[in-house]
Amino acid sequence: MNEQIARIIKHGEGLTAEFKECTGRISKTVYETVCAFLNTRGGDILLGVKDNGVITGIKKEKSPELVQDFVNTVNNETKLSPTFSLSINEVTIDGKVILHIFVPEASMVHRCDSRIFIRNNSGDFDITNKHQEISNLYFRKQTSYSENRVFPYAEMADLRKDILKKVRSTVAVENASHPWRRMSDLELLRNASFFLKDPATGQEGITLGGILIFGKDELIAAAAPAFRIDMLKRVIDTDRYDDRLDLRTNLLESYEKAMQFVGKHLPNPFHLEGIQSINLRDNIFREVIINMLIHKEYARAEPTRFIIEKERVYTENSNKPYISGIIDLSNLVPHPKNPNIARFFRQIGRAEELGSGVRKIYKYCKAYSGYDPVITDDNDCFRFILQVPFFKDTPQDTPQDTPQDTPQDTPQDTPQDTPQDTPQDTPQDENRDTEILSFCETPRSMDEIQKYVDIKNRKYFRTAILNPLVESGKLARTIPDKPTSKNQKYVTAGSKTAIRPPRTSP
Repeated sequence: MNEQIARIIKHGEGLTAEFKECTGRISKTVYETVCAFLNTRGGDILLGVKDNGVITGIKKEKSPELVQDFVNTVNNETKLSPTFSLSINEVTIDGKVILHIFVPEASMVHRCDSRIFIRNNSGDFDITNKHQEISNLYFRKQTSYSENRVFPYAEMADLRKDILKKVRSTVAVENASHPWRRMSDLELLRNASFFLKDPATGQEGITLGGILIFGKDELIAAAAPAFRIDMLKRVIDTDRYDDRLDLRTNLLESYEKAMQFVGKHLPNPFHLEGIQSINLRDNIFREVIINMLIHKEYARAEPTRFIIEKERVYTENSNKPYISGIIDLSNLVPHPKNPNIARFFRQIGRAEELGSGVRKIYKYCKAYSGYDPVITDDNDCFRFILQVPFFKDTPQDTPQDTPQDTPQDTPQDTPQDTPQDTPQDTPQDENRDTEILSFCETPRSMDEIQKYVDIKNRKYFRTAILNPLVESGKLARTIPDKPTSKNQKYVTAGSKTAIRPPRTSP
């Protein structure tokens, strides 16, 4: 136990760890943290430790009183609703007494003093009056996976025989004795957990996961009307797009067409790993696209987006987040969002074990573009952002593939859509950007802006929010020739206080 607590203190406060000094009595903020941990991912609370990890301890004679006070409070419905039974343990480190409270993630939404709190990075946030976030919280608390929703009236005739045949051929390449080769169509669906019995109604049928993989397009549209993958290249025509691919078909063909779009618009620089040539582009974006498909929350209405811009590639995918904030190799916790769909893609050799994809992305991005990716899972949206220098100097030129590319890299025609279909930023992003631009009518520092929009993670704020506003020309630096100056501020372009370059004589 002592070693575990020492590791928590060494790692510091974060999404699942909170320190409280607790000199005399338990602060009311402890119960807000309990509520936030119950509503989010759970965590450990240490009483007798400062925010910076310095152990102050509590008076040993006060320990029984504090323990009893805590137990009584979390079982008081007027304080914590619904009540929750938690254990509190006394631990001694370096001769000082610490009280350790472990809070698991709960299956229900909890309130503290009639307020709803959630955890984000190292802070507790009151979302009581934020209706969309409350809706998202209740959605996350659903215990069943949406991929397992049963459609009892969907029939085997509504599935595509050619996709079933293709799957059998594909698994044979991976494993000549794979049992799917000898199974009937219905047996294959049952074996892959795509034909289930609904325990609530007793009805049997094809699941949403099975429909998304094997269904005809009409069946997919009926079962998941909001399902859509929007892929754009927006380099020359930044107001609309240079090319667009609107995918509303089964996941197998969606994967293949998405990879063709990537092959058409992103270069594949030559790279050696030892003596072996490595296709950096495909290694990276195969994992990005597979993650878009197997981790999407298909019950939500937001489309999946894959956008190539002048200086970055980014994706947005709605899901049920398990880790809030930036995801890197230090905090990677593999967690399936659609376990049956994920298992299916592993069976046919398109996906790797959980967590391997993110590791591969981090491994190859630096060699591909010169930058590390920024991967975040926050506000029910999974985002991947990678800076790409390929279009910066010659945006009029579409990069061509090197000779070693495979035939699938041959450019394909991509259907164009009408102007009214041009995707816009999500309302939440638009509102946030509008608030920032209004706030920056007076020049503001990065810290001031970050605090104003209440985003804790500095790297995510700079990369995903501040830099795009500057690059788009909406925000201007007050010291443009010294971007990293400690006195740097940002001002809305065109405002009365905007810094304008001096006029030069003709």
